[in-house]
Amino acid sequence: MQMQINSIEELKNVAETLLHHYKEARVFALQGEMGAGKTTFVKFLCEALDSDSLVSSPTFTIVNEYVDEKCNPIYHFDLYRLESLDEARQIGAEDYFYSGHYCFIEWPEIASLLLPDNAVYVKIKVNETTKSRIFEF
Repeated sequence: MQMQINSIEELKNVAETLLHHYKEARVFALQGEMGAGKTTFVKFLCEALDSDSLVSSPTFTIVNEYVDEKCNPIYHFDLYRLESLDEARQIGAEDYFYSGHYCFIEWPEIASLLLPDNAVYVKIKVNETTKSRIFEF
């Protein structure tokens, strides 16, 4: 599926569509260049899951934990700073990925071998001319 957005307000629709289309999925691997809007998209995904947690980039903490309205955890990863698959294992990535809770992973490439087979890959591309975003999932 592919969706193009031209404003940040349209992200809500993309987030809701993604979660509806992949109702059973819990692990989402977000791919896109620096500044593509991965963290902003996670904010809208959390809102679609009825979380009022303050979403921020986990660049230095590697993983942030948010909660939905029922106090279920939502995990948000930024694996940009990891240098190896072993580092992903050392932070317990597999425990999170197979927990049954939502996991949104920025820069998932380093841990791709650890992701469940049913992980959903979301590619975010930026049109430099129009600044619009194209989401593929």
